[in-house]
Amino acid sequence: MATRKSAGTYVLGTGLSHDGSACLLKDGVLEVAIEKERITRVKHDGFNDDVAIRYCLDAAGIGFDDVDLVVQNANFSNLDRGDQFFQGERRAIPKDVRVETISHHLAHAYSVIGTSPHDDMAILIIDGCGSSFDDCIDLEGASLGAEPPSDEFAHLMFEKDSYYIYENGELRSVFKDFSPFGLFLKSYLMCPPTTKHSIGGLYSAVSQYVFQGMEDPGKLMGLAPYGKPGVYDHPAFDLQDGRVFVRYDWMSRFDRPRLEFEDLDTDFQYYADIAYWMQREIERALLYVVESRHDMVAHSNLGYAGGVALNAVANARILAESPFEDLYIQPAAADNGLALGCAYYGWLEVLGGERKHHSGSTYFGRDYGDSEIRRTLDAEEKVQFDWSVDYVERTAELLAQGKTVAWFDGRSEFGPRALGRRSILADPRRAEMVGHINRNIKRREDFRPFAPSVAVEDAGRFFDCDHASPYMILVAPTREEWRSRIPAVVHCDGSARLQTVSREMTPRYHDLLKAFERHSGIPILLNTSLNRRGMPIVETPQEALDFFLESELDALVINGFLATKRGSTTTEEIPADRTPDWRQKLDLIYGTEA
Repeated sequence: MATRKSAGTYVLGTGLSHDGSACLLKDGVLEVAIEKERITRVKHDGFNDDVAIRYCLDAAGIGFDDVDLVVQNANFSNLDRGDQFFQGERRAIPKDVRVETISHHLAHAYSVIGTSPHDDMAILIIDGCGSSFDDCIDLEGASLGAEPPSDEFAHLMFEKDSYYIYENGELRSVFKDFSPFGLFLKSYLMCPPTTKHSIGGLYSAVSQYVFQGMEDPGKLMGLAPYGKPGVYDHPAFDLQDGRVFVRYDWMSRFDRPRLEFEDLDTDFQYYADIAYWMQREIERALLYVVESRHDMVAHSNLGYAGGVALNAVANARILAESPFEDLYIQPAAADNGLALGCAYYGWLEVLGGERKHHSGSTYFGRDYGDSEIRRTLDAEEKVQFDWSVDYVERTAELLAQGKTVAWFDGRSEFGPRALGRRSILADPRRAEMVGHINRNIKRREDFRPFAPSVAVEDAGRFFDCDHASPYMILVAPTREEWRSRIPAVVHCDGSARLQTVSREMTPRYHDLLKAFERHSGIPILLNTSLNRRGMPIVETPQEALDFFLESELDALVINGFLATKRGSTTTEEIPADRTPDWRQKLDLIYGTEA
């Protein structure tokens, strides 16, 4: 290896699954991380990791000769440690760099260990499909849900959930459940796409049935409250001996998958009822697993990851109803978080480094300086802009006037949620914002709800919760007296997928919430990701500017620069006579005023 150019110990983690990502630790502290889709602009992009790795190295100002260790994970196979190719594509990692490979659920588990505020905890991983039995390196000491497969079939049994205990700096495998590869060749329209008995796989399959794709199972969670109870009452799962099994005796009943985008409107209630049923079945299965694992080895703290951990409604029930007292969910819980776990495993287990407490931040993207932002804005004749020290106050004024604002602040978030760094913001008091943003800015289904960002110290005043929710992966009921006053961030069932904002974590965004309170009386903003349907969240100033110009956003704020479109007004309010389409749908469904 070439002579090192920088001080410090660098560990590079990389995930080669779908939703690929890379991250870099320096001396055990997370320096930079990026999801591949943010660079390539291809939603859920993954597998070959070159662009994500180069982004991290460039952001840190180092090269491969500074990297002490690379740790990697791929979903369906453990790579040869010296392999320079993956799925036929050449990788950039030089042959003389040390590379280690770990299995899938172990990577998820270490993403929890590296970022959790707890020193000791139980850890639960539930996803669509993990590593095959013969690739798992965390089987020692674990009880298995069934007899281990023979060598001939070990490559056809895949992780479905794993339970660990992390205490005194050591991870111990407690229980691992496996499932055979699935029945998708039988052509059931709701068949899990990989393993036969996967909770996450079934949820994804139903999402594909309803939405034409598996790209955002969270849509199903948002659609569920529009469904009616009792339309489908057969169980989707069998629950026995602490294990979950997908039933297949009901699948032939479903033969009307959504084929065209318009089908959701023309047959809305049919799909909403399916979503309602499946969401409740997922919650039933998850609560059963969580309680069964606690019965195996009890602990007060639970760390949770895997794609299923992004179900905010189920998460709230786990927090409220399970025997665990505290719940930490790794914010990038799906496969985009694998890179974090790989890097932390490398630092803690391979190199024997000391575990260092993570700040709780998810803001791991590179920094874009004021000079780069100014050059980007200067080059575009269609905008006018200026910079001022009171840009936060000016932004709050625009929002209170009914304007929609693109908010770009410093380093980007890592994970699926916009948390005040790459956000579209609006006034939550204006019900018309739901239809306006969904139709004219996000260009997505009109039933999709929006999340409230609220100053953490004020959250209990508006929402029935006694806990922080900084990562927008828990729901809470909106207090009755506020539901009609902040309608743009309250879902049809009265719930809200909440983001609590602290000044320590996101100071400028917190300042904006307090400035908006001075103009409106509430420290709450509608917050949704700075993108449209099918587009990754924007990463660069140029991408933010391009999106701003092609949408009906009113203003763009980038690190203190406030830009508007030439010829636009900054005082005319959005008409207040638009009725959100989801309220019209509720009137039709229930015959009552929403």
